Amino acid sequence: MVAALDVPRLVGDRIVLREWDLGDLPLVREASSDEYIPLVTTVPSTYSREAGEAFIRRQWERASAGSGYPFVIARVEDGRGLGMVGLWLRELEEGRASLGYWVVGSARGQGIAAEAVRTVVAWALDELHIPRLHLYVEPWNVASQRTAERAGFQREGLLRSWQQVGEERRDMYVYSLLSADLPRPAAANSPIA
Repeated sequence: MVAALDVPRLVGDRIVLREWDLGDLPLVREASSDEYIPLVTTVPSTYSREAGEAFIRRQWERASAGSGYPFVIARVEDGRGLGMVGLWLRELEEGRASLGYWVVGSARGQGIAAEAVRTVVAWALDELHIPRLHLYVEPWNVASQRTAERAGFQREGLLRSWQQVGEERRDMYVYSLLSADLPRPAAANSPIA
């Protein structure tokens, strides 16, 4: 039996990552109107209050079932929801976890997603001790590729016809990040080479 997960509150410089609540319906509404987000997530493509609440309940169920940590990306200054980042644990027994992220159109181009991913990565590697993190990005999605790279991920290769997106199978770049990839401060007594 998998234990339920408590979604922690993680704070970055400009963002806070927190658990979903019903006050995040405006975020779900904005994400629903995006051309791409509903294709690759469970965000409803047609917004209604009921569909928005069902989406939020699914995030709670993911944590309750132990399948992962779904975080709202919110601004520190006013708590406004800007997007989502998830750390999914389906492959944890093999020593790896995957990340997914999105931000709504009004929050794009500000480095919000990269800060959110870096915040989750630091926590996943330092606190959860997950050896390998990976994520997938479509080749056309240059902004998401930059986000992954700013967070320290390295592109490993192209997975052909990897994922169903809408009505078709699409290629994905796979990116990874290992604990050893992150720069660590030198120990005070380490020898100088």
